[in-house]
Amino acid sequence: MAREPGPVSKRRGKRWRLIAITLVICLMTLGAATGWLFIWPDRGMPARVSAIAMLNGPGNRLDTALGLAWQHRAPFVVISRGSQYYGHGGDCAPTIPRVTVICFDPSPASTRGEAEFIGRLARQYHWRSIALVTITPQDSRGRLRVERCFSGPVYVVTAPLPWYDWPYQVAYEWAAMVKALIQPGC
Repeated sequence: MAREPGPVSKRRGKRWRLIAITLVICLMTLGAATGWLFIWPDRGMPARVSAIAMLNGPGNRLDTALGLAWQHRAPFVVISRGSQYYGHGGDCAPTIPRVTVICFDPSPASTRGEAEFIGRLARQYHWRSIALVTITPQDSRGRLRVERCFSGPVYVVTAPLPWYDWPYQVAYEWAAMVKALIQPGC
C-alpha cells in the first residue's frame, strides 16, 4: 500500500514550483529587457539633422558616420577619439566639402564625457537635432547620456558589429546602463 505524501512534503513541492515559476518569469523579463534595450532598440534618423555625433568604441562607426556626412545629412560631424579604437593626434577624418568635422578626446574618456562635450557643442552651434552613431547594444545608453546633455531630438544610427562581439557587448551594456542610471551627468 502506497503512502500519501504528508502536509510537509506537499508544502515543499508547492514551494519549489513557486520558485521555478518565479525564476522563469525573471528570466523572461530579463530576456525581454535585453532585447528591447540592447538588441532591437528604436533607431533611425530623418533626412537631415543639425549634427552627426559618433561615439567611440567597437564596430564600424567611423565609416557609418562619414558615410552620413558624405551624404550631407548634417553640416557637422563630430568624432570621438577617446579609446584605442581611433588614434590620437593627426587628422581623424578626411575633409568633407560643406561639412565641419570636429574631432575630440572626451574627458572623462567615456560615454558620459562624450555626451557632455556634444552637449557643449550643441549649445555653442545652436543644434536642434543630433544623429548619434554607435553600435546597437550601446544605442539605449548612448541616447540616455546624450539626452541628458541636449534638449533636442536624438536619433540613433547603428554601425555593424561582428557577431562574435555581441555577447560581450550586451553583458557590458547591462553593467554600463546600471552605472548610467545612477551616475549624474549634465
